[in-house]
Parts: sequence; C-alpha cells; structure tokens
Amino acid sequence: MEYDIKISGVNFHYRAEGRGRAVVLMHGWGCDRTVFTQLYGALTPFFRVYAVDFPGFGLSGAPAEVWGIEEYTACFEEFVRTAGIENPVLVGHSFGGRVAILFASRNPVHKVILVDAAGIRPRRTLKYYLKIYSYKLYKRLLPLAVGRGRAERMLDRYRRKVGSSDYNALSGTMRRILVKVVNEDLRSFLPRIGAPTLLIWGDLDTATPIGDARIMERAIPDAGLVVFPGASHFSFLERPGQFLAVVDNFLNEDKTSNHE
Repeated sequence: MEYDIKISGVNFHYRAEGRGRAVVLMHGWGCDRTVFTQLYGALTPFFRVYAVDFPGFGLSGAPAEVWGIEEYTACFEEFVRTAGIENPVLVGHSFGGRVAILFASRNPVHKVILVDAAGIRPRRTLKYYLKIYSYKLYKRLLPLAVGRGRAERMLDRYRRKVGSSDYNALSGTMRRILVKVVNEDLRSFLPRIGAPTLLIWGDLDTATPIGDARIMERAIPDAGLVVFPGASHFSFLERPGQFLAVVDNFLNEDKTSNHE
C-alpha cells in the first residue's frame, strides 16, 4: 500500500506492507523507494516493511528551505512516531545511511544495516581546495567584468563542467541541500549506535570508499563488515543474490510468519 502524510511541512510518501517487526528501507541520494524493490519483496513475508521517499525525492515534496542531516533525521523521527513504528530495523544506502546513523545514535533501534553508507567526510586534496576557492573568486569577480546576466550563464557552464553528476542534476534548494549534507561528518555519532550493525560494501566503491566502512566498523561498538569484491557504490544491486543472503542471515532470528 502507498501512503502520503504531511510531515515537517512537506508531503511524505511511503509504501508499507506485511506484519511483524518493522524494517525501514532508506534510499540514497537521487533515488527513491523503488530502488529497494527486490529487498522489499523478499522481506514482506516476514516483516512489516516500510520503503520511504525522503523529501525532495520520489513522490515526496521538496523542502522549502535548505535542510541538513539534522532536518532530514528530525523529519524521519516524526514519520516513525506518526506511523507508530517501534524499535525498527533500519536499512540505509548512501544518503539513507546518513539518516540511519543519526537516528540510531539517539533513538531505540533493533538492528542497523548500512549499505555503502555515507557519513564520513572525505579527506580533501589540494586540487579540491584550489577548485573550490577558484570558483568562489570567479563567482565574485566575473559579474564585474562581464555583467550579472552573462556571468551567471558562464558560471552555470563552469558548474556543469566541474560539478558531480548528482550536483548537476539538481537546481535551487536541492542543490544547496546536497552541498550541505555531503560536507557533514557523522563519525562522532557512530559510537552512540547501540544496536547490532551490519555493514555491506563494494570494494570498488568510489563514492563512499571501503575505507569509510573500516572507520565505521571500528567506531560502532557492535558492527561487522561484509565486502563484495568487484562491486561498487550500488553493491546491493550489483550482487543481489549475495546481498539478500547476507541480509536474510542477519535478520533470520527476527522473522515472523506473515499470511496477509
């Protein structure tokens, strides 16, 4: 069943089916609830499964202001309260992993599954800082040289050339939200996660490198890491059979018969 509720000033869309312990599927940036369709189908015979569209994605409305992980997590907390969800299992991929980390650090959860999760701020190279500060200088001086209208068109071409595909696919508020969230480091929250945590990673992930997984494994008190060789940032889609088997093993003792 598909549902819409009003939360944090936006329309919040989600899908839910099944009975038993709650499992919440939390998609990554640029995706929506449908990215977990296969896992959703595998879990609904045994759990009450929720697949959410975060605000700004899928069928959920976009925030009117620039949100960070705190605002997204507060919205998710309100969703959990409104839906009557208690001690859920959280499954978070990439950006969804960010929300899962912060939520689990301050709310009761049964288990956590982080899949190629974001949350560790990358080490920045000199080249990165040169690019950033060159852009800021370019943005300040260009209107004085060529006029505001032409400068904005030139800056937009520059952003498309040097920006990430995620960044270039966005505009307005969502673009500013992306800039904010990717620069938030959540490692200080990792030791506060008290639930058993499974980390699933592709060893060729360049968006959230395997080194991030090692940091999380060391910092979360009860964490274990499973690595899929040859897989990248969407390891759960690239290795679907392995992924479902690993998740099934981790949640096996929590299964309940569901005859809806």
